[in-house]
Amino acid sequence: MGSHCSGGVERGMATVEEIISKILSKHPELSRDDIMKNLENEKHKTGGYISDEILLQMIAARLGVEVPSEAVKPRLSIGSLVPGLGDVTIVGRVIAVFPAKVSEKGKELRVASLLIADKSGVLRVVLWDDKTAYAEPGKIKVGQIVRFSHGYTKEGRWGKVELHLSEKSEVEINPQNLETKDYPTIAEFSTKIGTITSAYKNKRMHIIGTVKDVFNPSTFKRQDSSLGKVMRFILADETGKIPVAVWNDNVDKVEGFIRKEAEIQIVNAKVKKTINGGLEVHVDPGTYIGLYQLSEEPIKIGCLKEGLRNISVEGKVVGEPILREVKTSKGEVVRLTTFEIEDETGKIWVSAWRENAEKAAKLKVGDKIAIKNAYVKKGFGGQLEISTKNTTTIEVL
Repeated sequence: MGSHCSGGVERGMATVEEIISKILSKHPELSRDDIMKNLENEKHKTGGYISDEILLQMIAARLGVEVPSEAVKPRLSIGSLVPGLGDVTIVGRVIAVFPAKVSEKGKELRVASLLIADKSGVLRVVLWDDKTAYAEPGKIKVGQIVRFSHGYTKEGRWGKVELHLSEKSEVEINPQNLETKDYPTIAEFSTKIGTITSAYKNKRMHIIGTVKDVFNPSTFKRQDSSLGKVMRFILADETGKIPVAVWNDNVDKVEGFIRKEAEIQIVNAKVKKTINGGLEVHVDPGTYIGLYQLSEEPIKIGCLKEGLRNISVEGKVVGEPILREVKTSKGEVVRLTTFEIEDETGKIWVSAWRENAEKAAKLKVGDKIAIKNAYVKKGFGGQLEISTKNTTTIEVL
C-alpha cells in the first residue's frame, strides 16, 4: 500500500520535530540520528502502515518520555490498520449499526458493533459492555461521522482487522475540524448491480437498490436436523437486478420492511453462485440490511456521482429557471423546470419535475437553496444532473 494509507494528523497533534525534541531533552545521550534510525526500524517492522508521529510516540513511551495526550490526536486511515495496535484513534462515517446482543463468551458480556468507512476502506468497530449503549436507537446514527479514541485492533472472525472499544475508550459524534468529503457515504462506494460478475464470487460488497419482487420465506432442515429459514427477493438499480437471499435470524428482522418498491441498502454482503450458474447476494450474520436512509448532510456538488440516491445538496441558483412541458416515455405530458446551481466545489444542472417544477420556476438567480431526497443521473450530453422525484423538497434558505 502507498503512502496514502499512512493516515493523517488532526490539528493540535505534536509534530515529528516536537516529539524528537522532547526525546532529546530527556535523553541528551541520544542523537537525532539515533532516533531516526529507531524510527526506520519501527517503520520496517510495521510495513510502513503507521505514521511517523505515532511510531515516535511509541518510541518516546519506551524511553519514558511523556507526550501530553491532549496534544496528540493521531488519525490513522482505516486501510492502514493492522491487528495488534493499541491506543488507536480512528474516524469514519457510520454506514451500519448492529444492536447489542449477549456474547457467546458468557452471559454477562454484551457486545454490539458498527461499520464505519473512510476513503481507504470499511472497518467493523466492536463495542463491549457499557459502550453498547452507543448502538441503541437514537444514539449513533447511520450517516454520522464519529471519532473513536483509545481503542485496540485485532483480527476478527472473517480474518479482517477490527477496532475494539474498552472501558477507557472514548466516542465523539460529529467531531469538529474534519473534512466531511474524506468520509464517503454508503452510496459513494456501493457497487452497481450491473457490474457484479463472477469475479465478485465469495467477496464482500455493498449495494443499494429498490425491491422489485418478494418471495415468501421457506424453512429447510440442516445436516444436524435443526431448522433454518431463507427469504429471497429481487433487488434492482438503474444498471440491473440481482436476487438476494436472507438467511435464518435475519429473516425475522427484514420481514417488516422488505416489500415492493422499498429502497434498501445492504452492507458487507457476500456474492455466491446459484445452482443454475447465476449470481445472488447473501445476507448472513456479518451483513447489515436496512432501509436506505436519506442523507442528513448535504453533499458537495464536486462529490456527486451518477447513481447517488436520496441525497441532499445545497447551492446558489446561477441560471434563470426554464419551465416547459415535456412528454415522458410513457406518453404522459408533465411540467419540467431546469436550472443550474453551484457551490464552492462546482456547478450542476437540476431537473425539477411535476410539482417541484412549479416551485422551481419561482426561484431567482442568487437564491441559496436546499434540495433534499433527490438523485443523480446522466442527462443531456452525458453531463451529470440532479433530478427530483415525488418525495423531493426544494427550499430557499
